[in-house]
Amino acid sequence: MKETELANQLEQTISEVIRGQQDTIRKVLACMFAGGHVLLEDFPGTGKTTLAKALAKAISGAEFKRVQFTPDLLPSDILGVSVLDPKTQEFRFHKGPVFTDILLADEINRASPRTQSALLEAMGERQVSIEGERYDLDGLFFVIATQNPVEFRGTYPLPEAQMDRFSMQCQLGYVSAEEEVKILQDQIESHPVNAIKPMITREQILEISAAARKTRFSDELRHYAVSLVGATRNIPEVQLAASPRASLALMKISQVISLFEGREFVTPDVIQAVAQDVIAHRLVLAPESKYSGVNARQIVADLIQNTPVPV
Repeated sequence: MKETELANQLEQTISEVIRGQQDTIRKVLACMFAGGHVLLEDFPGTGKTTLAKALAKAISGAEFKRVQFTPDLLPSDILGVSVLDPKTQEFRFHKGPVFTDILLADEINRASPRTQSALLEAMGERQVSIEGERYDLDGLFFVIATQNPVEFRGTYPLPEAQMDRFSMQCQLGYVSAEEEVKILQDQIESHPVNAIKPMITREQILEISAAARKTRFSDELRHYAVSLVGATRNIPEVQLAASPRASLALMKISQVISLFEGREFVTPDVIQAVAQDVIAHRLVLAPESKYSGVNARQIVADLIQNTPVPV
């Protein structure tokens, strides 16, 4: 299948820049092809921003914008603002950075909750409403948001509704010593991201997305996915469980991962492989459970072990 070959070529291109992170790169691409958004949480310097830049450079004609989230950032700095034209004495709307193909929301949890919420409508409905006017977001509109661990000073936890808009939350983590040596070697003369040439078009991305939607997802697997997500609603430690949006994301991303692997159908092991990244960040734990050592990813891991797998 040409779509599988093209998707793997894109993955390989980015892997040559982001060393030792092939699993995370595939998941980020899966979010894009599935029409979702991804949240990367990790320590500074692990390559989150570089990953976004590498992806943007690999797509021909893609518009890329980066917003550095800070405590004084306003919603209008993201969405846009109406400015009075002195010649015509009329207000003209100046589009903000949200009007793009790939948006890097860097350190999103350093901005106030009010500014964080400015992305809610855009990420959920691919549109923004400003001063009573609706503006559609054309193109890909893929949000890659990065955040530092919430224990860091000067951070604000993302609102629950905002977390639910992200299809996946992934982590890069530190690479092995061997991979880190290769990173040093790659950057002796210049950064490898500068050498990336466009190798895929926006039209081809849409073709891959369409092909992924045709990947067979059986009735049994639909029930399995719903059972996994639904089980989060019956756990005492979980104060806010996963919504049907999580079930949809689980299905769509599993279809894309299966396309990467050249399969014509989804298998339970693919769903299990992405379930933690799709479901865990949507859960809000009860305050007492946080102090007892319970975490959302472990809860999802236990659900995977205890939920019957269709045969």
